[in-house]
Amino acid sequence: MTRTTFPKALTKTWSLLRRATVYELGMWRSLFRWILRRPTGPAGTVAFGYAGVVTPLLIVFIVVSTIEIPVLDLILPWKIARIIAAVLGIYGVFWMIGLLASLRVHPHLVGEAGIRVRNGISLDVTLPWAAIDTVRKRHRSLPSGRTVQVERTDTRIVLNIGISSQTSVDILLREPIVLPVPKGTDDPVHELRLYADDANGLVALARRHLTVGSAEHTG
Repeated sequence: MTRTTFPKALTKTWSLLRRATVYELGMWRSLFRWILRRPTGPAGTVAFGYAGVVTPLLIVFIVVSTIEIPVLDLILPWKIARIIAAVLGIYGVFWMIGLLASLRVHPHLVGEAGIRVRNGISLDVTLPWAAIDTVRKRHRSLPSGRTVQVERTDTRIVLNIGISSQTSVDILLREPIVLPVPKGTDDPVHELRLYADDANGLVALARRHLTVGSAEHTG
């Protein structure tokens, strides 16, 4: 490794560690907020969850991981191995509960400021009403399980914020804008698609805000 590449590698490693630490702390904060039943958004906003399709799978993982803890304690012959397995197992169970909590306490929000699109603690971007042209319900399947996916054509760029390889709400923008989404794109996007458990409710409320905003602008 050359003198030039070593500082770059060190900087990249430090950045990854810092992001991992921030993510970890965010999940534990989400878990405490979930336990304490703290509000999911500011007053005047309406929350729309998106964790419904992944909750059963996470619960299965949590239950299986919990069962594995005493099973490993019975089959492992070494005490130190049993202790390590128990510590890692308990940590893993709480980590998955924290992940589920992060999805539950950070829903999408619809309010006076616009539509706030979120995904746990990793994504949070607000689309103001002035930037939105149309909101419509349409269920779509995505080609992979990644949360953030970008679709490009010769004339359009679409940003997908999917859950379980699907979206259910299309937000068409008045003009292409750059959205600060991790692992998204630096190019202006024409449309953002997201998943909401209650897509009908989100679309209906968004359209009411758009109608009011349009009437006020006309007036």
